[in-house]
Amino acid sequence: MITTALATVSICTYLGSALLIPRHSGKHSNQRLPLYFAWLAVCAHILYTAIVFQQHDGFSFSFFSTSSLVSMIVALLLLMATLNQPVEKLGIAVFPVAALMLGLNLAFSEKPHPLHTHNWQMNIHVLTSIIAFSLLNIAALQAILLAIQDRQLKSHTPRRFIQSLPPLQTMESLLFQMLSAGLFFLTIALVSGFIFIEDLFAQHLVHKTVLSILAWLIFSGLLIGRRRYGWRGPTAIKWTLCGFVSLLLAYFGSKLVLEIILHR
Repeated sequence: MITTALATVSICTYLGSALLIPRHSGKHSNQRLPLYFAWLAVCAHILYTAIVFQQHDGFSFSFFSTSSLVSMIVALLLLMATLNQPVEKLGIAVFPVAALMLGLNLAFSEKPHPLHTHNWQMNIHVLTSIIAFSLLNIAALQAILLAIQDRQLKSHTPRRFIQSLPPLQTMESLLFQMLSAGLFFLTIALVSGFIFIEDLFAQHLVHKTVLSILAWLIFSGLLIGRRRYGWRGPTAIKWTLCGFVSLLLAYFGSKLVLEIILHR
């Protein structure tokens, strides 16, 4: 079956890219080889998603389908960022997760969970929500890598992989660029939700709305603190991860409980 073949190619090349990235750290030759594998993986993942979409006459927003879609967009945005930013090392975490989510989506057939409303307003809300989550996912991974780099440098015995990273100040600048982009799309997602969704505080939506607003406040406060008070280092890392956890619970908390645990 073509979907199984595409998924298999994507999973293998995702994992191959993740394995190649540390092997090519600090080398001048074949530095782009892991990224070529990753582009092949993302392209196969996109084709798989498009075919499944066509077969089911729409996208199923079930837990594994949504996780696979988000992981694909995270991988795609990361690869686009590598065109002008030194962030390819994040692929060590991003690509295996994308492979795992795609594999779970392929392995577990789920009851379809289509959107009940199909219009351009809802499409804007859903698309900006997914892009915001994907960008802030990359920012959270960047924060974790920044924390590891900071600890390694303070220990005075950084490993070769850490030595191949850009300077700490550059890593921090990249983090705040990602946060700014993610907050921009999160703002659009929240505003469009309040405008186009009849009751964002309905019982089945209230936790998503509250947690998303909390994440927005955390990220906004962090960016204001950076501009006004020069927040950086551990403060930036801590609040980035707190904001992302809030957003993660908003996007996937209820899906995990209802679909995987309670089987509803």
